[in-house]
Amino acid sequence: MAAASLKELIQAPEILFAPGGFDALSASLIEMAGFQAMYLSGASIAYTRLGRPDIGLVSMNEVAQTISLIRERSALPMIVDADTGFGNALNVQRTVRLFERSGASAIQLEDQQMPKRCGHLKGKSLVSSAEMVGKIKAAVDARQSADTLIIARTDAIAVEGFEPAMNRAYEYYQAGADVLFIEAPESLAQMQHMNSQFQKKIPLLANMVEGGSTPLQSAKDLQQLGYQMVIFPGAMVRAYTFMAQQFLADMKTHGNTASWRDRMLDLTSLNQLLGTNALLELGKNYEATP
Repeated sequence: MAAASLKELIQAPEILFAPGGFDALSASLIEMAGFQAMYLSGASIAYTRLGRPDIGLVSMNEVAQTISLIRERSALPMIVDADTGFGNALNVQRTVRLFERSGASAIQLEDQQMPKRCGHLKGKSLVSSAEMVGKIKAAVDARQSADTLIIARTDAIAVEGFEPAMNRAYEYYQAGADVLFIEAPESLAQMQHMNSQFQKKIPLLANMVEGGSTPLQSAKDLQQLGYQMVIFPGAMVRAYTFMAQQFLADMKTHGNTASWRDRMLDLTSLNQLLGTNALLELGKNYEATP
């Protein structure tokens, strides 16, 4: 079961490195590259499905459908960004049940008010810590398996300051969260302090965002700081978008794709990656016999 393996991976001595994906193809590529888990990024779903920023536009059902489609293609343990839980504590319970049935291994909830926005954008607002504690307890009660992890995220550093964020994180830990995600620390000193406070109490998740508020570190460096998980949620979609802009500009200039032939898959290579021949062979088992 994918959820059980994620729990084991977090408890292992080596930091769990989970790149961000947004659909079944990106999940397949993450798995083929040898990673042990993936992060389903709500921001990246907004970027790729809606062509819009991470400002609370993605719905619960759009995320659930994405989880289901990924699960058809990959059994990779999946950490799912559930934003605020899409409402109050009762909405959180419905979200947890739906995402767990769809194939989530861990469900991340945050303490922003709706409409939420990217953790590295300005202008965020928070629900009270008491309301978030209720949501975490509701999430824990709603899950069907204890192996499905509840990740509690606080965005309070940017809104209330570092110490209030630490206080919120401690309340969320006491409420029963399995992992803490203290979003957007602004220095290595803050990162060191939060790890010293929660060491041996609860795993901490680090979020690396290119151009964001947090100093970028390697997985190895984050492990030395004390983190047990790290996500790079939007890195793949930013790399893909950069590449696509260059590709389209060159194709418009030259009128063909010749200059990209050594930087792209041809039809045969793509079909090999997708497993086309295996599917066609499987289909022959169900063809009508003469």
